[in-house]
Amino acid sequence: MIELAGNILEGGGQILRNATALSCILGKPIKITDIRANRSKPGLRPQHLCGIQLLGDMSHAKLSGDQVNSCVVELQPSGQVHGGIYSKEVGTAGSLVLLLQSSLPVALFSDQACDLTLGGGTNAESAPPIDYFTTVFLPIAQQIGLRVDCQLLKRGFYPKGGGKVRVCIEPIKCLKPIVLLDRGEIIKVEGISYVSGQLPVKVAQQSAAAASKHLQKHLPKSVSISVAARYESASQATATGSGVFLAAYTTTGCIFGGTSIGKRGKAAEQVAREAADELLVAVQQLGCVDEHLQDQLIIFMALASGQSKVRCGPLTLHTETAIHIAKKLTGVEFEIAPQEDGTVVISCDGIAFQNSHL
Repeated sequence: MIELAGNILEGGGQILRNATALSCILGKPIKITDIRANRSKPGLRPQHLCGIQLLGDMSHAKLSGDQVNSCVVELQPSGQVHGGIYSKEVGTAGSLVLLLQSSLPVALFSDQACDLTLGGGTNAESAPPIDYFTTVFLPIAQQIGLRVDCQLLKRGFYPKGGGKVRVCIEPIKCLKPIVLLDRGEIIKVEGISYVSGQLPVKVAQQSAAAASKHLQKHLPKSVSISVAARYESASQATATGSGVFLAAYTTTGCIFGGTSIGKRGKAAEQVAREAADELLVAVQQLGCVDEHLQDQLIIFMALASGQSKVRCGPLTLHTETAIHIAKKLTGVEFEIAPQEDGTVVISCDGIAFQNSHL
């Protein structure tokens, strides 16, 4: 059994997500201690528990310590991943996208397609929104062979949650390496400003206009900018919520995201500026991925067949954590090469893990 400390580096839920996913894929039993020990509420929160139990179901694993607030978890997978239909409810506004970050890699190595219906928060603070998953992550992930269909059935916000997504994932024999070295030039920015519940569409329109104006000040005039304002009805969103999501596209197919969530007392213009500023930082760092995609690709690079190379901005603590967990469970060595333009190239030779079912 491989023992991992849950309080190192980033010290949060990412250690749990990446370690349990690789454990189920590789069939290696793990024990994680000191889970989220440095957080204000240490141990498993409902969304972490939901994720572990989902992976346990998919890999017919033996679990211990799978209770809310538990700081130690043991997972002993069967060595086989089983597809089919799965449904999980977080019961809070815990991020569904973070659930997908752990369950999607596992589903790729199953014996049949996985049909996941997940309930919880689709747009939460401190986590990429579902819009990021569908607009940024999935198009890039297609390059390494992923075939995934994601349907947003209903948005869910803090504190009630109540959102729902359905994700269908086709199994794969082996992942292709990913090479993202040429950033190209920014050609367009597209986005949405959405409101629901008691908020009028005027708020979405104000955010859309403010985001467009802010981007126009800082991007070349040749860049096309389009931010749509949208009111989402009770059938499209649970309760009252708002937010802005922006995506920038380059001539070489790179995609960057910027997002912000509205909350009581936060002006529409502030929400817009936060999303626009996050996007501008990603663009100005000259990498081929933003800070969120940077760490999300590590697990796929480690499992792929061949050499992957990704140019990014400064390494984040999340990425360092993802690399540490990948090395611990796969044995893969990552090379971090600083570049003259301030970017960093992450490269590794993956283990060429193959789906025994295909």
